[in-house]
Amino acid sequence: MKNKTSPKKRSRRLFFSLILGIFLGLLILIPALFLLWERTYQNRAYPGVKIAKFDFGGKTKEEIESFWERQSLPFEKIKITFVFEDKVATLSGSQLRLGYDVKLSTIQAISFGRSGNLLSDLYQKWQALRFGVGFSPVLKFDDQVLDEFLANLSQEIDIPAQDALFNFSAGRVTAFRLSFPGRALNKDEAKKLFNHYLLLAIEKGELDLFITLPVYEVLPKVTTEGANNLGIKELIGRGSSNFVGSIQNRIHNISLAAKTLNGLLVTPNEEFSFNNALGDVSAKTGYKPAYVIKERRTVLDDGGGVCQVSTTLFRAALNAGLPIIERRAHAYRVGYYEQGLPGVGFDATVYPPSPDLKFKNDTGSHILIQSFVDYQGSSLTFELYGTSDSRKVEIGKPVVKNQVPPPPDLYIDDPTMPKGEVKQIDWSAWGADVTLTRNVTRNGETLTSEVYNSHYQPWQAVFLRGTRE
Repeated sequence: MKNKTSPKKRSRRLFFSLILGIFLGLLILIPALFLLWERTYQNRAYPGVKIAKFDFGGKTKEEIESFWERQSLPFEKIKITFVFEDKVATLSGSQLRLGYDVKLSTIQAISFGRSGNLLSDLYQKWQALRFGVGFSPVLKFDDQVLDEFLANLSQEIDIPAQDALFNFSAGRVTAFRLSFPGRALNKDEAKKLFNHYLLLAIEKGELDLFITLPVYEVLPKVTTEGANNLGIKELIGRGSSNFVGSIQNRIHNISLAAKTLNGLLVTPNEEFSFNNALGDVSAKTGYKPAYVIKERRTVLDDGGGVCQVSTTLFRAALNAGLPIIERRAHAYRVGYYEQGLPGVGFDATVYPPSPDLKFKNDTGSHILIQSFVDYQGSSLTFELYGTSDSRKVEIGKPVVKNQVPPPPDLYIDDPTMPKGEVKQIDWSAWGADVTLTRNVTRNGETLTSEVYNSHYQPWQAVFLRGTRE
């Protein structure tokens, strides 16, 4: 008797056969599709892979590189200007070799989904297909070029801090220097600013970029206040004069007298005397013959030129607002003291024991006298250091009156000189009365209001005329 399969069982067998067939078909189809997918995107970026706003799905390595090379071309025209005070320096994108990192962008796009981990790669590809995946382009430039550029800038900008120097010996300051803060370019911060503003400029499509360089203050290790307790911490007055055309002996005497006064301290409430401070002026103390005004004549005498020193110190004390106790003008106007500013009426003659130049230290702190002789520029400068009490000095313009022309030239026969030879021994000068005013105030209050009167005699030019046969 034959077994008959019921329709129900046949249907069930047919269903399972169909399912099995579909399953076996999928086992064959899926790998085939996967292989076809991989072959299609071999050496290409997978779909959904983006860099910035650009989709690189299906693009080859060469296509991606070519794209980013084109995107980098405008960067060659970028101009970066670095500014600090009056210093301006520029760099171009071309010099920096500025552009996108083509290789990095290409590697990012091509290597996505190709880590070698099957499950991870499948997940990344699925993420890219469904949501997309994005990378940011990376800018690059020649870091060494920027470093060298900033290093060169720092050589122009950097100023080392100056430590104070104050050596005191035997009642004299033998070495003095004020402390000053320095400055330095912060190169690391400059590079950060460069990166920050470069990205902003690129986002806005700008080709000109301006960067204010970050410069910080460098403090001295030894401040002026820390170097001494005498209150000598700042410049309170300066005076200068010119000695162009002076003979060598006169320059020697100027230098010697200035050196003698350099480093002297004037104590609080002390009345400074130029003659006392300078001491003996003669050949014994190293002075040489040079022209001086003596007995109504310009003659050679030891120490000629010392009056240039007293005149210059007078100007420093005048500008410092110190009380002038004693000062006398020269007998006649001397050209040395009217070269440049301040002009006529700013001279002070000395001849021990009198006349003298005297001023008082009423600042409440010590005053240090410093002198400087500039041989190349033929100038003498005095600087007074101490503590400023906020006094202000106003010096009026000299008022010149009663000008008198010089007498006619005088020729004196000299039998010691060959006939026909002429030698000038005195020089002509106009006579005049000069008035100079000075007002010294502090916080709006008048400390002193002074008038300096100078009477200059008309002076005759004198020539020696040889008569010897």
